[in-house]
Amino acid sequence: MSRQIVFTAKAATPPDAYSQAVKAAGLVFVSGTAPTDPATGRLMGTTVQEQTRQCLTNIAAILEEAGSSMDRIVSVTVVLADEDDFAGMNEEYVRWFPTDPPARQGAKLPARIPGLKVSIAAIAAT
Repeated sequence: MSRQIVFTAKAATPPDAYSQAVKAAGLVFVSGTAPTDPATGRLMGTTVQEQTRQCLTNIAAILEEAGSSMDRIVSVTVVLADEDDFAGMNEEYVRWFPTDPPARQGAKLPARIPGLKVSIAAIAAT
């Protein structure tokens, strides 16, 4: 099986330990994406809605670079620092997936980065 590393400067640059995404077997596997500004590397937004929007904006840029798009996402993993932020995250999330949303699972984010409220990973068809 061949695989291709995906990178775009239009999304946040991950640490050296992982890639933004990997294309393999007709899918794009997008790593957990933080709500960071690609130009500055700083966290964007103070609310979970703003941070969710930035995560999904970064994912959209990565998928575009990979030759895919948001409407081809089949699975999403949302990781929240605070379970009480679920409603706010979901408020922004449904704007991106108004019909036929992808499968979704959730998890709790370890509190390691001050101010980080959400991280999102996705799998999309190419």
